Amino acid sequence: MIASLRGTCIDVAGSTAVIEVGGVGYAVTVTPAHALTMRHGSEVFVRTALIVRDDAFELFGFESTDALRVFDLLRSVSGVGPKSALGVLGQMTAAQVANAVAHDDDGAFRKVSGIGPKTAKLIIVALAGKLAAFEAPTSTGAAAAVAHPATEDVVIALVGLGWREDAARSAVDDAVANEPGVEQMGTQALLRAALGTLRPTGAGR
Repeated sequence: MIASLRGTCIDVAGSTAVIEVGGVGYAVTVTPAHALTMRHGSEVFVRTALIVRDDAFELFGFESTDALRVFDLLRSVSGVGPKSALGVLGQMTAAQVANAVAHDDDGAFRKVSGIGPKTAKLIIVALAGKLAAFEAPTSTGAAAAVAHPATEDVVIALVGLGWREDAARSAVDDAVANEPGVEQMGTQALLRAALGTLRPTGAGR
């Protein structure tokens, strides 16, 4: 069982990162937003889930233990495979998944590619009461800039893209304060919203 990897990122494209550990390169599937935080030659640490199939061994990587645990819980639902589970975490944080289940919001899952209405409802039913540890209060307006669970991940992603940290944090704060429906935004959606508030002069290039 490969539970985690710490090594050098030697390649990253789309949703796949290659992490070299002890001379061996491991191909790890991550969310697009997670991939944006990685750079060639940088040291990275990911918690991993090894999925063994008849025709392949696949490694899925996560930035946090919470994300890994929610991934495993999602996979326990009939009809939700590892790629669909990762797709959920590409759109929602662990806390947002927990809140959606707690509030019977199957619509949040129907927005994820590959998850239909029946599977979305099944996620709500199957995971009811199992995600309480990951729930977080939702808020709106300026207070959400602090409370939104994806804030730090998006700031890191923007810094990785070349923006100064102060400009990145300001952009995320503006997006969280002004974007409608910010409470339901996953990491990728918040990243797009923050990018929309940035100007070329904010980059540290």
